[in-house]
Amino acid sequence: MTLAWVAAAAVITAASFVLGLAGFGNALVALAFLPYLMAPADAIVILTIYTVPFSAAMLVQLRRDVEPRAIADLLVGTLAGTPLGVWGLAALPVSALNRLIGLMLVVAFVLESRGLYPERLRGRGWGLGAGVASGVLGGAVGTPGPPVVLYSATQGWTVRGIKANLQAFFLVNQTAILVGYWWAGLLTREVWGLAASFALPAIAGAAAGALLFERVDQRRFRQIVFAIILVSGLVLLVRG
Repeated sequence: MTLAWVAAAAVITAASFVLGLAGFGNALVALAFLPYLMAPADAIVILTIYTVPFSAAMLVQLRRDVEPRAIADLLVGTLAGTPLGVWGLAALPVSALNRLIGLMLVVAFVLESRGLYPERLRGRGWGLGAGVASGVLGGAVGTPGPPVVLYSATQGWTVRGIKANLQAFFLVNQTAILVGYWWAGLLTREVWGLAASFALPAIAGAAAGALLFERVDQRRFRQIVFAIILVSGLVLLVRG
């Protein structure tokens, strides 16, 4: 057990805790640090491997709160956008895209803090657009959450509804992305070995976050969501 392994395990535990609590954000947290400890592409693929079973587990917990029709447009969009994102991960530098995501997140937080963030966005175009953007970003830089999370904040869903719908979306989104990684040859033996070595810290973090979620009310949950968005945006702007 090396110091680098301990540091990576701590990052993955914290990131998985955020996922268990808020239903998103593990990649936004982990990718601020993991690229210093392992190859960035490996980190992105490993986080996707974890997100699939964790989203499935949380979906079982929240299955009565899922609204399939509410996320249909998101799912159609993400399946369309994922192939382009997977190609981007294999072929393109991601620093500029990360900074663009970071700027978008900071702007969203500022709008929320000033009471200017829209409470309701109607029309299929918003859902389709958020789904496409999530597919592209998820495949390219391992951060599918921002567009769909920002969209969910404008739909009037309950706390449990937001988290349940996000897990249903991420289960499809991340599975599609994982298939794309397999097709692109990114699911190597080394990546599976790394994923196995950090599995216990990841499970512990996700379980702790899921338990704490049961104690969070609507107002506090929204504050947590936008706090994660702000910190993630600032980190992406600085790190690129």
